[in-house]
Amino acid sequence: MGVQVKMNSGVKDISLNNQKWTVQTEDGNTHTDFDYVLSSAPMRELIQSVKPAFNAEVLADASQLGYRDFLTVVLICKDEDAFSDNWIYIHDPSVKVGRIQNFKSWSPYMVPDPEMACYGLEYFCFEGDGLWTSSDADLIALATKEIAQIGLTKPSAIVDGYVVRQPKAYPVYDQEYKERVNTVREAIKEYPGLYLVGRNGMHKYNNQDHSMMTAMLAAKNIVAGKEVYDLWDVNEDAEYHEGGERGAEHQKIAERLVPQKLQQ
Repeated sequence: MGVQVKMNSGVKDISLNNQKWTVQTEDGNTHTDFDYVLSSAPMRELIQSVKPAFNAEVLADASQLGYRDFLTVVLICKDEDAFSDNWIYIHDPSVKVGRIQNFKSWSPYMVPDPEMACYGLEYFCFEGDGLWTSSDADLIALATKEIAQIGLTKPSAIVDGYVVRQPKAYPVYDQEYKERVNTVREAIKEYPGLYLVGRNGMHKYNNQDHSMMTAMLAAKNIVAGKEVYDLWDVNEDAEYHEGGERGAEHQKIAERLVPQKLQQ
C-alpha cells in the first residue's frame, strides 16, 4: 500500500521541529517529515531519546522506571507423556521455573512434526543476574532437570533445546511508578503527534490484546484528526480476563495493587 517497512533498524533518537518529526536510526540514516510517531519502545529509553529534551523532572522520573526480565528455555521432545494444557504455572519451591508453555496445545502448526512436542520453560529474572548470564547449555540442562523433577517428561525424550532472552518483559509496579508515569503522560502533551502504545511504551501491564488495541486506537485518532480515544483508558479497570467470571461478586478495583513502602 505504498508504505515502507524497515526491519532491524534501531532508533537512535526522534526530534520535533516545526510540528514535524525526524527519526534517526542507528545505521546512520535520517527519516524526515513525519506528522506522527507511535512508539512501543520502553518508556524509560524513549524519553531519554526525544529532542528537544524533556525537563529534568521528566527525565529523572522516566529513568527510575523498572522492568522485570524473562527467559524461555525451549525443549524439543518426543511426544511422550504429553500434557494437554496450554500453559502451567509452577509453584514448587524446589525448582526455579515459573511457568511452562505447551506450544503444541496452542496450535499443532507450532510443532510441524506430529511425533514431537515443544515445551517452553519460563524463568523470571533480572537482566544481568545469575540466571540471565548463565550459558545456554547450563540453562538447557537446568530446564531438562526441572521438567523431569516435576514429572512432565523424561530427559530421554528431549532431543534439542534453545534459549530466548526477553528483556523488559514486565513493567515493574512499585510504590512510585504511577506518579512517574503520570509525569511523563503530562509532558508528552507538549509533543504533538507522539503516541505511546503497548505494554512497554505506556509502562502498563496490559495483556497482548489490550496492547494491540492501544496502537489501533492511536491509528483511529490519526485518521480522525483528533483525540477521539484516550489510549490510557484501555484496560484501566485492571480486570484479569483469564479469570472469567470468578470473583465477579467482589468489588472491582480501580487499579492493580502495588507494594506499599513500610512505615518505620
